Amino acid sequence: MNETDSVRDQVARVTCTPRQTAERCAAVLAEVERAVVGHRRSLELVLIGILASGHVLLEDLPGLGKTLIARSFATVLGLDFTRIQFTPDLLPSDVVGAPLYDQRTGQMVFRPGPVFTQLLLADEINRTPPKTQAALLEAMGEGQVSMDGVTRQLPQPFVVLATDNPIEYEGTYELPEAQLDRFLMRLRLGYLDSQDEVAMLQRRLDRRAERTELTAATNPAELIAMRESLEQVEVYPDVLEYVVAIINSTRTHPQIQVGASPRGGLALVQLARGQALLRDRDYVTPDDVKNVAVPALGHRITLRPELWARQVKADDVVQRLLTSVPVPRTDPTAARR
Repeated sequence: MNETDSVRDQVARVTCTPRQTAERCAAVLAEVERAVVGHRRSLELVLIGILASGHVLLEDLPGLGKTLIARSFATVLGLDFTRIQFTPDLLPSDVVGAPLYDQRTGQMVFRPGPVFTQLLLADEINRTPPKTQAALLEAMGEGQVSMDGVTRQLPQPFVVLATDNPIEYEGTYELPEAQLDRFLMRLRLGYLDSQDEVAMLQRRLDRRAERTELTAATNPAELIAMRESLEQVEVYPDVLEYVVAIINSTRTHPQIQVGASPRGGLALVQLARGQALLRDRDYVTPDDVKNVAVPALGHRITLRPELWARQVKADDVVQRLLTSVPVPRTDPTAARR
C-alpha cells in the first residue's frame, strides 16, 4: 500500500462538517500567525485556496515572507514538504523526475522528482524558462505525472505554493497564460505597516532563535475531509448569476483585451465557498464573492497593451469592475427559512 492509498483509507474514516472545518481553520491560522506577522488577510486567502483544492501564486518583492508562509502552512497542515529553487538552468526532469538505468537489474527505473510531495514550494518560479515551468502543468491540473507512457499519481492532497518576483526584475521569464490559469489565485503581500514590523522584530528578539517552531494542527486525511466539507456550502441562484455577471464584465470591459474563462467562474465559486466557511457559514453571500474576486481573477485577464505603459494593474481593473456590477439584494438566509 502506497502513501496515497493510506491517506485515502484514513479519509474514509474522517468527515468534517462546515462548522468543524471552520474551527480547524481558526486553529491553523492561529498557529501560522505565530511565525508570520501582520498578513492575516493573506493567510486567510492562502488557506481558502488550499481548502478549494487549488494552487496559490504569491507574487511580490523579495523578503516579504512568501517562503515563510509556504513553510509554515506545510508544517501546520501536517503535509510533506518539498522546495524547488527555480533557476535558469533547471530542467523539466529536475522537477517531475526521470528514468534511470539500474545497473543491478539492467532495467530503467523511474526516479521521482521533488514534485512527488504534498505541499510543493516552487520558489521564484519565474526565474526558469517556460519549458521547465510547463513541467508543472499536468501535475497542477490533473494531480499526476506522465512519463514514457506511464501515468503516476501524486500524493494527496497536492498543493503548489509558488513564489514569483516582479516581472521587471532582470533574469526572470514571464509566466505563460496557461501556467497562470492553473493557479486558483494570485496574491500580493505588500509591506507590513510600522506597528506590525516592530512586532515582527520584537518577536525575533524574544524567541532568541531564527525560526519559530510550529506544531501541526491537522493532518492530510483531515485536510481532505475539510476540502470535502466545502461541497456542503450552498450557493444560491442569485449568487451564481452575480458570479456570471462579473465574469461577463471582464469580457466586455473596455480596458480588458481578454476576459476570464469559464475556469475563472469555477474558481470564483469555490473560493467564495471557502470564504463563507471561514466566516462559519454554510452558504455564500455576494460579499464572499467580492472578497475573493480580485485574487481569483486578476491573473486571468489580459489588459490592453497601451495600459502597460500607463502602469495600470489588472487587480485594480478588477476592483473597479466590481463596483459596476449590480449586487443581488436577496437575503441568502431567506431561502433557508
